[in-house]
Amino acid sequence: MSEKPVVLMPEDIQRVMGKDAQRNNILAARMVSEVVKTTLGPKGMDKMLVSPTGDIIVTNDGVTILEEIQIEHPAAKMMVEIARTQESEVGDGTTSSVMIAGKLLENAEKLLDSKIHPTLITKGYRMAAEKAQQILNEISLKISPDDDDVLKQVAMTAMTGKGAEDSREKFADIIIRAVKQIGDFHSSESTQSFERKQVQKNWKVDLDDIKIEKAKGDSVEKTELISGIVLDKEKVSNEMPEKIEGAKIALIDFPLEIKNPEIETKISISSPEQLQNFLSQEEKVIKDMVEKVAESGANVIFCQKGIDDFAQYLLSRKKIYACRRVAKSDLEKISKATGAKIVSNLGELKDVDLGKSEVVEEIKQGEDNMTYIRGCSNPKAVTILIRGGSEHVIDEIERAIKDGLGDVASSLKTGLVVPGGGAIEIELSKRLKHFGQSLGGREQLAVEEFASALEFIPLTLAENAGMDPIDVLTELKSKHNAGDMNAGLNLFENKVDNVLNAKIIEPYKIKSQAIASATEVAIMILRIDDVIASADSKSGKMNYAGSKGYQGMD
Repeated sequence: MSEKPVVLMPEDIQRVMGKDAQRNNILAARMVSEVVKTTLGPKGMDKMLVSPTGDIIVTNDGVTILEEIQIEHPAAKMMVEIARTQESEVGDGTTSSVMIAGKLLENAEKLLDSKIHPTLITKGYRMAAEKAQQILNEISLKISPDDDDVLKQVAMTAMTGKGAEDSREKFADIIIRAVKQIGDFHSSESTQSFERKQVQKNWKVDLDDIKIEKAKGDSVEKTELISGIVLDKEKVSNEMPEKIEGAKIALIDFPLEIKNPEIETKISISSPEQLQNFLSQEEKVIKDMVEKVAESGANVIFCQKGIDDFAQYLLSRKKIYACRRVAKSDLEKISKATGAKIVSNLGELKDVDLGKSEVVEEIKQGEDNMTYIRGCSNPKAVTILIRGGSEHVIDEIERAIKDGLGDVASSLKTGLVVPGGGAIEIELSKRLKHFGQSLGGREQLAVEEFASALEFIPLTLAENAGMDPIDVLTELKSKHNAGDMNAGLNLFENKVDNVLNAKIIEPYKIKSQAIASATEVAIMILRIDDVIASADSKSGKMNYAGSKGYQGMD
């Protein structure tokens, strides 16, 4: 009697095992790395991304590219995830992290071809990553919040090659002033031993407190830092004053209108007098609301909800400036900038709850009206108003400024920076190769391949600048072997130079996070030897690209 076949999974399940699964995942990850490779560095090229609806984005920002293109392969999606992590943790270095991960997997493929087991490769990669972090800590340079020149160079390095070249000095000044305005020291206890505690002062920065507003028109040079908040809102009535000096600001998160009943309600009216009494009662409620606002001394209101037409009329008569439907996040920023408290009950609105600023005014920007809150004393939330001739230019300037903000904030938080221009990668590679030679077993080969993967960054920087990558890499290695650990690529002059003297400086956190994220995703992909993909129940399409290669980037 013949045995019945055992059916584990439905027929529409696609399964890729062993070497096929590994090679397919590695290929997909490498292709993601290849997509962003040409955007690296100050001489990197831009990508034009066109959406199905015809929207156009022109950028060389790694995470923007990877988020906008439609990626289907699961291993490739893991690569996009490390770019997102890099963006959220530091705000810059997304391209580098993806490239290092891609190169680690490419080099791992060589070891797999040499019959080295993935477990040994991942063990070697972990050892190399730990050693790299240790070396990075040793050779980083300490800075303080008073080192404005260094912070300026960090910001300018971050913005180089991102469409902000001509104005990067001005933008760097704006970024440093903004970060220092909202930042503050906080003390944290670090336990050195059981007997002794050391109190450290760390710089605390929340970049959400820097509002970035965009206005089309004027040149990029007119971009400015405002000690207060700019809202993409206009006053609710033309009868209201356009400008309030000595503003006393009330922030309210309830409507200045009669609330509609939450359940269906019927009102029975049997005479004109009853109707008139009903309408009069509504007017009285709104009048009382406006009176309470006026009694508090407020001459400016920002309301999270709606403002009734009758309330608008009454506020106009009292010369009170009002904006409605203001986002809660904007109310919180105004609160931090002006010192106002967000009030949920009109009965609780008092003079002490009001914020103060020198001026609140409505200004026309192109076709739109915007509300400016200026002249706040020691605001803990500020606005960078970006101007430019077209939306594409403004969007790219915004991405450049966000990179600069992330880099400066990261440098202040850790108090550490490293030489840029590929210098740190070459130094790490050199020291890791030396570390690898001290190891026994096959892990040594994995450590050496990890070290070689880091050289991919300076190699690509040179290639994107039109220099000969082999010659550049040889010269860099020669200088580092001779003890010049600050030798890197000065792409402003297309030569190998002392990058600290050339003022090419990057935050320590960018390199630390990139190495950590890239190693983690490379190890995760290498450990996968079986991919089981189910079909989409609606389309019948597999959720995995299988052996056909990487879909979504054809």
